[in-house]
Amino acid sequence: MPTLRPTRHLSTLLFAAAASFATLSAHADPLFKQDFIRFDPKQAQLGQLLFYDKILSGNQNISCGTCHHHDLGGTDGLSLGIGEGGQGLGPDRSPGEGVTRVSARIPRNAPALWNLGAKEVRTMFHDGRVEQIDHKSARFETPAGEQLPLGLNSVLAAQVLFPMSSDAEMAGTAGENPVGRAFEKSFTDGWSAVAERVKSVPGYPPLFKRAFPHLRNTDDITIAEVANALAAFIGTEWQSNDSPYDDYLNRGTPLSAQAEAGRELFFGDAGCVQCHSGPLFSDQEFHALGLPNFGPGRAFKGQNPKTDVGRMEVTGLEDDAYRFRTPSLRNVALTAPYGHNGAYPTLDGMIRHMLTPQSARAAWTPELAGLPSIPWLDKDDFSLLGDDTETARQIAFVDLEDKAGFSDADVQAIEAFLHALTGKSAESLPMGRPDSVPSGLPVD
Repeated sequence: MPTLRPTRHLSTLLFAAAASFATLSAHADPLFKQDFIRFDPKQAQLGQLLFYDKILSGNQNISCGTCHHHDLGGTDGLSLGIGEGGQGLGPDRSPGEGVTRVSARIPRNAPALWNLGAKEVRTMFHDGRVEQIDHKSARFETPAGEQLPLGLNSVLAAQVLFPMSSDAEMAGTAGENPVGRAFEKSFTDGWSAVAERVKSVPGYPPLFKRAFPHLRNTDDITIAEVANALAAFIGTEWQSNDSPYDDYLNRGTPLSAQAEAGRELFFGDAGCVQCHSGPLFSDQEFHALGLPNFGPGRAFKGQNPKTDVGRMEVTGLEDDAYRFRTPSLRNVALTAPYGHNGAYPTLDGMIRHMLTPQSARAAWTPELAGLPSIPWLDKDDFSLLGDDTETARQIAFVDLEDKAGFSDADVQAIEAFLHALTGKSAESLPMGRPDSVPSGLPVD
């Protein structure tokens, strides 16, 4: 097995440089309506139906909304999701039974959907494997390469295509359904099979023609229109810029005393702003935090198949090992558990890890992971925690050092500030979950 060397790239050097300055940014820039892509409302209305329609999955038993549900803040409330073959929602989701039962947990936490339609968002997924590349001849860089369909309206539209292609998330396997068999051949065949299935539902073609005037007949509907409609819905529905902190920025409305103390720590001594900067509270870069490794992992080029090397899987660079994209903190209080694998069930726990990553990791226990029991998988969930060599490698790459001098009151103040990033309208979104979908399949 190759030996990973904990070299350091520019982002790590910038950490040290930023920490040496006494005057970190005192606030994040405001987020305004014009900072979002303007999606077509008719496409968003169509996307709402597609988002909750299980017709997009190979075995027609899971939708986008199953793992990104309105009732769960746009996530699933689990550390690692239970995908295709499972039954139910959130912490109550079971792994199914029979030949279509789940064969593996999803290896990473379901990302939140908040503000993914913001113009500044350029990367998707925890490892950034879908990226907007405007300075290249291709607009998006993705695992599909040249098979990525033309005509996508955003990097968000590129992203929504890939859960459909994953056998564990939505597609199912080649032995289970035609969509799974098509994806085993190629991305192109798989996405074409999904589009054919969607346009075969009588209720969908009129809605597509209404949302996309360039479509002359049903045969013109492609996966690009499906993806663009989903992106329009997600990018429109999960916009949020009306938190108490926005009122503080835009109107001078004071925060609570505790949240104000947390704000001062966030932008000051705690150094949170070094990564959680800008209107979205994310630098959109990739950092190694040393979260404990559990779950199925993601096999990569000779590494232990149970580990997850993060950004390195995309770039192939050892310097990117164990690095994951900085999440936005807007509405973070609604999207537990936290970390790329949902290692911490509470903000308190995640804040403490960020302040003292080395000691917090040492104190972490498997009971903190939100993993519903899957009897045929349970024995392997935490197998890597006992691998001292792999643990040492991960710790060697951690970008943050333990900080001394922070009290319980400081942690609680930072948490109060993070709650002040919750939008006032975040739990009453404009479109919500539809009662029914054109396929007639049940809506989670």
